[in-house]
Amino acid sequence: MKLNIICVGKLREKYLIEAGNEYLKRLQRFCEVKITELSDEKDDDPNAIEIEGKRILDRIEPKDYIICLCIEGKQFDSIGFSRKITETFDSGRSTVDFIIGGSLGLSKSVKDRGDLLLSFSKMTFTHQMMRVILLEQIYRAFKIEKNETYHK
Repeated sequence: MKLNIICVGKLREKYLIEAGNEYLKRLQRFCEVKITELSDEKDDDPNAIEIEGKRILDRIEPKDYIICLCIEGKQFDSIGFSRKITETFDSGRSTVDFIIGGSLGLSKSVKDRGDLLLSFSKMTFTHQMMRVILLEQIYRAFKIEKNETYHK
């Protein structure tokens, strides 16, 4: 099992970097995780979101299962999210790509490529914070799937 997290923008705050690294360390026993950070475009460029979208699409393999994080996506509770990840790997997909856009969001072309549009909330989070939240929920999902203590 392999997870790719493709992000527009970098983690800058020390506390977020430390939290992200902690969850990456915890996830090592369940799967391989790769983080790809892509540069973000300036807001004043009218083509910025398409440029970011092209960079994202260039990092996706044709057979990967793509989960785009966006506010209009489907919401799951943690158990449902765990089931979704398990079902995806059980269906023969060996790689799942999670896509986190930057401050501009995700282009239509990226969302169209997505196999699942996923929302963690109707609220808006920074892309930096969302990466840590995503890593924690992926870790929780594996713990639920393995019936190990963590989720309450």
